Amino acid sequence: MDRVNDTALLLGRLLMASLFLIAGIPKALQGYGGGFAQYLGSQGVPYPEIVGAIAVAIEVLVPVALVLGLWPRISALLLIAFVIVATGLAHRCWEFPEAQQQAQMNNFLKNVALIGGLLFYYVSGPGAWSLAGRSAGAGAPEPARA
Repeated sequence: MDRVNDTALLLGRLLMASLFLIAGIPKALQGYGGGFAQYLGSQGVPYPEIVGAIAVAIEVLVPVALVLGLWPRISALLLIAFVIVATGLAHRCWEFPEAQQQAQMNNFLKNVALIGGLLFYYVSGPGAWSLAGRSAGAGAPEPARA
């Protein structure tokens, strides 16, 4: 049963990281001062180039740690904070015109579910198929067993 659980944890890490990487890599390739920084500035974010660079670094580097299973609790908390901020900036569904509210509500709820998945990762750790393994020194607790 451990092998099945470890496989599920690995698959979950890969799927969760893919969402961040698909969004973050294009931003990194276009440069931090590109359209993303302009968008942040339009939302009233101070120092949009610096905040954009930090956000893109989190959106690309932390999911790599997620895939590798490194620093599970730190990476989970960083991504949870990132999702909360992104949701607060971009998916305030109640502020959009009625025609766009449903799409924004879907994005809002997707982000809430993503936070739930990251909380599961925080609690369960990366599993045995990771660079951190299950050692206590890696900050990964022993996954709960059914």
